[in-house]
Amino acid sequence: MQVSILSSGSSGNVTYLQTDQHQILLDAGLSGIKIRRLLKQIGRTIEDIDMIFVSHEHSDHAKGVGILARRCPNIQVYANQETWDAMPASLGKIPRSQRNVFPIGSIETFGDLTVESMGVSHDAAGEQCYLFRQADKQFVMITDTGYISESIQHHIKNATALALECNYDVEMLMNGPYSWPLKQRILCDTGHMSNEDEAAVLANVIGDDTEAVFIVHRSHHNNTRAVAHQTIDDELTNRGLNVDKDFMLYDTDICDPTKLINL
Repeated sequence: MQVSILSSGSSGNVTYLQTDQHQILLDAGLSGIKIRRLLKQIGRTIEDIDMIFVSHEHSDHAKGVGILARRCPNIQVYANQETWDAMPASLGKIPRSQRNVFPIGSIETFGDLTVESMGVSHDAAGEQCYLFRQADKQFVMITDTGYISESIQHHIKNATALALECNYDVEMLMNGPYSWPLKQRILCDTGHMSNEDEAAVLANVIGDDTEAVFIVHRSHHNNTRAVAHQTIDDELTNRGLNVDKDFMLYDTDICDPTKLINL
């Protein structure tokens, strides 16, 4: 299994996942042109993609789904029914032959890949996260949620790679330019997770088999790469975890993909 976080942040999210039999996008929250450019940077093309899994309908996760599906008829798109119903008209028509319903709580096998969806807490129609499994390797992506429940934490414990939301620094958010209602939305249980929130979850779920942790969905108004990384590093180190020794801690960005990582 190979993974690259092509783009991650409040304005666009795209992740690339490859197995022997599949090349997948998890969300497509940028224009088709930008996604093509990012794929090219890791030596891949959109024509090689055969599946897109959509977490929810917000534009920073779904903006490019329609154009990619129309341009590449081999791509199958997966989302739960609530998300399909809430997809904005701006995405354009997605051919029915490429639309697939993947309900919350589903587990389905596609050749050498097993995909599992889990419901999380966000102000979307049917927000879900995904766990991808190939043989003994697991990749988990969870963004856009106010918290991660104990049951999900137990389920993802010891995954090979974890990409968890690290949206904001509390002090930066509270002292920043956002209106109070928007700050409340971000802070609530259907909003987003802070640096400290992610650090606490990671401390519970990182195990001996964990190889990689990705800091994802960082706000460019209420967080910085350095602050997020240092907060996570400090907290995990304080809990006795050997950051960048037992597992690697990777930053992600809206413009630059991570290297293609072999799990």
